[in-house]
Amino acid sequence: MSRNTLNTLKEFPISGSKKGRLYSLPALGEALGVDVSRLPVSIRIVLESVLRNCDGKKVTEEHVRQLANWAPNASRTDEIPFVVARVVLQDFTGVPLLADLAAMRGVAQKMGKTPKNIEPLVPVDLVVDHSIQVDHARVKNALDLNMKLEFQRNNERYQFMKWGMQAFDTFGVVPPGFGIVHQVNLEYLARGVHKKDDVYYPDTLVGTDSHTTMINGIGVVGWGVGGIEAEAGMLGQPVYFLTPDVIGVNLKGQLREGVTGTDLVLTITEMLRREKVVGKFVEFFGEGLASLSTTDRATIGNMAPEYGATMGFFPVDEATIDYFRGTGRSKQEIDAFESYFRAQNMFGIPKEGEIDYTKVLTLDLATVAPSLAGPKRPQDRIEIGHVKSNFADLFSRPVAENGFNKKPEDLDAEYKTRDGVTLKNGDVLIAAITSCTNTSNPNVMLAAGLLAKKAVEAGLQVAPHIKTSLSPGSRIVTDYLKSAGLLPYMEKLGFVVTSYGCSTCIGNSGDLTQELNDAIVENDVVAAAVLSGNRNFEARIHPNIRANFLASPPLVVAYAIAGTVTRDLMTEPVGKGKGGRDVYLGDIWPTSAEINQLVAKFAMNPTKYKQNYAEVQAAPGELWQKIKGIAQGDVYNWPKSTYIAEPPFFEGFDMQPKAAATAIQGARALGVFGDSITTDHISPAGSIKETSPAGKWLLENGVLKADFNSYGSRRGNHEVMMRGTFANVRIKNLMIPPKADGSRVEGGITVHQPSGEQMSIYDAAMKYIGDGVPTMIFAGEEYGTGSSRDWAAKGTQLLGVKAVVARSFERIHRSNLVGMGVLPLQFLGDDSVESLGITGKESFDLQGIGDDIRPQQQATLVIRREDGSTQEVKVLLRIDTPIEVDYYKHGGILPFVLRQLLAA
Repeated sequence: MSRNTLNTLKEFPISGSKKGRLYSLPALGEALGVDVSRLPVSIRIVLESVLRNCDGKKVTEEHVRQLANWAPNASRTDEIPFVVARVVLQDFTGVPLLADLAAMRGVAQKMGKTPKNIEPLVPVDLVVDHSIQVDHARVKNALDLNMKLEFQRNNERYQFMKWGMQAFDTFGVVPPGFGIVHQVNLEYLARGVHKKDDVYYPDTLVGTDSHTTMINGIGVVGWGVGGIEAEAGMLGQPVYFLTPDVIGVNLKGQLREGVTGTDLVLTITEMLRREKVVGKFVEFFGEGLASLSTTDRATIGNMAPEYGATMGFFPVDEATIDYFRGTGRSKQEIDAFESYFRAQNMFGIPKEGEIDYTKVLTLDLATVAPSLAGPKRPQDRIEIGHVKSNFADLFSRPVAENGFNKKPEDLDAEYKTRDGVTLKNGDVLIAAITSCTNTSNPNVMLAAGLLAKKAVEAGLQVAPHIKTSLSPGSRIVTDYLKSAGLLPYMEKLGFVVTSYGCSTCIGNSGDLTQELNDAIVENDVVAAAVLSGNRNFEARIHPNIRANFLASPPLVVAYAIAGTVTRDLMTEPVGKGKGGRDVYLGDIWPTSAEINQLVAKFAMNPTKYKQNYAEVQAAPGELWQKIKGIAQGDVYNWPKSTYIAEPPFFEGFDMQPKAAATAIQGARALGVFGDSITTDHISPAGSIKETSPAGKWLLENGVLKADFNSYGSRRGNHEVMMRGTFANVRIKNLMIPPKADGSRVEGGITVHQPSGEQMSIYDAAMKYIGDGVPTMIFAGEEYGTGSSRDWAAKGTQLLGVKAVVARSFERIHRSNLVGMGVLPLQFLGDDSVESLGITGKESFDLQGIGDDIRPQQQATLVIRREDGSTQEVKVLLRIDTPIEVDYYKHGGILPFVLRQLLAA
């Protein structure tokens, strides 16, 4: 622990005669003459970390004073060093992070240092939740079949995790089959407060998944970062970020009858995305908040990446304490949690006017209506009564207008598959109750079960060709659905438990039948998926399904029954029931009273929670116990594997960093892209095609097509991942000339210059590297939106890209680019790819950045055109903070941290 800065280390009562110590924020306010109680609660929790970790080196008294004097509308130039209490990982991002740690230990050994010095300094929990796929659905033993396949495919990765468990003292694993990382975090890992040497402090974290923000629902400050940043946090580096604006959202009133928490979340996502809250904290307050359950709050917090905020924070109140009690936390933990927040004057929901926010927005909960979002972005909310007309409108609109570029007369066309299924545009082919967002929320899960019960009793069915699945966020969900007698009705409609993992929401939906795939491709059918997830970007759910809609679990069941999004469920029947009778949504929609009764009776059973999570250690499952680690000891020996390989980021490592490449000359464009390029577009994700560079490499290395698995599962092997970077089937490189009909060619291809030859982006990158030619990426607004995929930055670096020039960047990806030693540059004013006429035939120089590189300085981009003319434009360097300058000069955050550890 740090020194007693400003004499703020004080005692506080816990329960009875028990006492603890804390770094007192009220005492800090007195010492500095600042009214700390006017600060947003989220800022106060970060301030406590800065105060407690003030050591005069990484964290100084000046940092404490700066943050304590946070002003709502000040210019944001100060950098906060935030030391988190713990780190949480999911397995797709956690495995490459573990590989980096293993590589660091190898470097330490080679340099004659103690490998054990490379050790996480805060607890790290990895939850295996991304590796299961819905290969089997609508059969009773789907879960068992899917998990057996998961373990077959991922044996080498799981062996590597087992090595990590024995090699690192602070590294724990929650094995497959327990649930999704964010729900497991909410129900089990979150502690409320931590204690070290009788000093108590709040639970704070970063996680290697953008939806880490779900934990904000129970008063925990935490957000998603790339694996690169998380690694530094694990190894003792503070997480550095610019002092944020804090947007207050004042909730008033109550939700109307029939409106779900999901509808509220989609409304907030639309509202805040429009408000442009990227990189800001959002904090909810007001009298309307009291009517929302803790799990409703967690659902809103979960979607912070979709509305663009760093966090969507909810203060601790009685509902939070009830949630901790209901999920089986001990009395001692709960007493310490409540007493701590009361002692810090941070307990309870702030009222209007009590806190100074950068800006206050107001939402009357009574105005929220049943909604879906789609068909391509989570912020595009559609009230349920407009889904049919919206789809019909977008069907014939150009792709640039979020449409599908089809002929209006084709909307009602019918096509037959080879096995006799009639297929139409707008048909629902995947209906999945999936994802952390909603499956953690008993209100909407029990609503889905009640709707299924009423539907079955009314005689409704789901067509057999629709791929339905139920992937709860934890085993607790299955337990309460069973206890409430609802699971059999869901199973009758095809919603059989298929996994306890991220599955459909991250593209692990498994495939459709070959007959359906063929019919979709041959006839260019715009088919639909409806899921209770948080992401619906193009090609994410399934490469052949182009219209993807986010919806509450009960609406997922309703649309599965309807079988199409071209039916208006507000005015038309959901389907035909017994005796051919029309059954409407209102006939089967459960009431709030029915839902609340079941929530109270079955959802919060402390004994069940304790029993379930005790099995993480005591009975982690037969399949997990059979996994034997193929390596022991402190240093990994890198056996030959197409899943795990020693990462190349420390090749030629030396204690003295090489000079950073600040000026760039004669660069070529590797890709020129439009707006909203997501990390799904950049980072390898989904299935691996035989004909792709990654597929060819796997075949060359003796892997059969049937054993390719997904890119996500192979994130521990850079050879696969660099070949899959920018290889998304839906990415559109504007360097490729348009087709005859004006539409854009899709897929990871580019034009090599000066040869003019079309080839894969990977092949072109290797050619440029071989010729010693630097490359750049050009893009529009919101570059790097979406999941916190560190391979989007790692792959970019390994392809030889020196800079990315875009109109704007999403927060995590910009940070990750700097963390990998790639320059993020932003066009100024109205400059863009279009206005500057950049086609990819040019060459580029970057001037004006030297050894004295400064945060957010301007540089000059020199565009050299084919005709010999040149144009100079100013660009903004998006290295935002002083510490990022250090990272860049060291060639990235990983070499920077390793040099610090080895020097110590």
